[in-house]
Amino acid sequence: MKISGVDIRPGNIIEYENGIWRAVKIQHTQPGKGGAYMQVEMKNLRDGRKTNVRFRSAETVERVRLDTKDFQFLYAEGDGLVFMDKDTYDQVTLPRDLLGDAAAFLQDGMDVVMELYEEEAISVQLPDTIEAEIVEADAVVKGQTASSSYKPAILDNGVRIMVPPHIAAGTRIVVDVYEQTYVRRAD
Repeated sequence: MKISGVDIRPGNIIEYENGIWRAVKIQHTQPGKGGAYMQVEMKNLRDGRKTNVRFRSAETVERVRLDTKDFQFLYAEGDGLVFMDKDTYDQVTLPRDLLGDAAAFLQDGMDVVMELYEEEAISVQLPDTIEAEIVEADAVVKGQTASSSYKPAILDNGVRIMVPPHIAAGTRIVVDVYEQTYVRRAD
């Protein structure tokens, strides 16, 4: 479906210069002289490249609809991650870099949503939050105020995040997968 360049919104998937791109950030600019345009920061879903493009209102781009399918993460094998289609039980191996930093949060048996473009896996969406255990946390520095100071901690998957001072090693917490931030203590 064709849309005007100024109608692009963050999260839209568009076809541009023979590639599939996700709009990450947009900024509408109306200079004093000349026509208005939309400055769009895009990320290529196949190779991870980023680019900034200006679209004028007269330009149109093809908006792409991706198919989504439920998969389950099975295991990691070298640089590949093995997923199973929950309907057909077919197994698919994808490169670890397709998930970026979120790959560290994969857990055996985790349900994920895979986005497909013409039967090719373009991205994998993990749940927004997961539970993890703190394996190492720095000691609290006396005199710091609790409201403003967070301390570094390491999760059981090796990811380093900042947590409030009252969180100690051995505590299970809820972590935002994409922001890599502390959300709350796990129940």
